[in-house]
Amino acid sequence: MAHELSTNIDIDAPPTDVWAVLTDFDHYPDWNPFMRIAGRPNEGATLTVHLRPPGGRESTFTPDVVGCETNRELRWLGHLFTPGIFDGEHRFHLEPLDGGERTRFVHAERFTGFLAGLLLRVVGDQTRAGFVEMNEALKARVESAAVDETTGEKATG
Repeated sequence: MAHELSTNIDIDAPPTDVWAVLTDFDHYPDWNPFMRIAGRPNEGATLTVHLRPPGGRESTFTPDVVGCETNRELRWLGHLFTPGIFDGEHRFHLEPLDGGERTRFVHAERFTGFLAGLLLRVVGDQTRAGFVEMNEALKARVESAAVDETTGEKATG
């Protein structure tokens, strides 16, 4: 049985701007309170992901990128110990809004494996809180980059 955690936030910037921040893993320490990532967002690549959910324990895992569509979606699949115990397919999806001027950012994970239900009862709320925390930080980071620093006004084209 699969279990899904899904969150979303609307960002006042086009998907290209959101993607640029989302896939710039080297700068995650500057803005992302929930996760750090080492590696490249290329299909077939292996990442090292460190998660720090609010009120939870830090964890590290090495998922494989199973999907990467520039400016649209990044997905990876990770396992606890071995496939089938507790597997998570993490997904970042960027949906253009208002003719591409804005973006709906969907941050979700689909959990499967025989321990999925049990472990999500323990860590599900903290994981969801981490997703929301990251979403809000991503929105702030992307939108602040779209503001002209000299005038304080929204930058144009």
